[in-house]
Amino acid sequence: MPDYTLTANSPLDGFSRDFVGVSINEVNDRAIVSLAVPKAGEKELTKALASSYQIELPKTGMLSFSTRDNAVLFNMAQDQYFLVFDYAGNTATSVVYSHLNDAAYLTDQSDSYVIVQVSGTDSRCLLERICPLDIHPSVFPIGSVARTVMEHLGTTIIHDAEDSFLLLSARSSARSFLEAIETSAVNIELVI
Repeated sequence: MPDYTLTANSPLDGFSRDFVGVSINEVNDRAIVSLAVPKAGEKELTKALASSYQIELPKTGMLSFSTRDNAVLFNMAQDQYFLVFDYAGNTATSVVYSHLNDAAYLTDQSDSYVIVQVSGTDSRCLLERICPLDIHPSVFPIGSVARTVMEHLGTTIIHDAEDSFLLLSARSSARSFLEAIETSAVNIELVI
């Protein structure tokens, strides 16, 4: 039997680049776990989230923030939520299960997505060139989340902090997604 080991690679090989007024960074130290609510189980999940993560089930389009593992929870569909949290291993569902037990059906989605953080004073300028949503702070304040498309690629946009956005898109098209973001950054540098 051959003696070899497999090494995990991130979709963008740890990409990081600074432009004038904006930084683009691949996020590799976060996990994504989907939580599906069992039939008639919303009350139990609500209780488990409150006791373990000190958060509530969020309203549509909003995040719930937790200090445990720097977690954010948001809904993706009826009775389905995504929990994004600090974690770099390959047993993310085990971590969440240790807190929620059987209160939700769990699926690790970490390898399905690329997470890109766009931050800086010109982050909104970069995004408004490729994002059809109104992300003005009065409409899309910190704690907002939405599904959209950017350059024909499905994207979840999260306004996680002042002048900072997390973008989740399919891992299979990560390079094309990054190219769209970088091109927008270059274009705003030319304009500024």
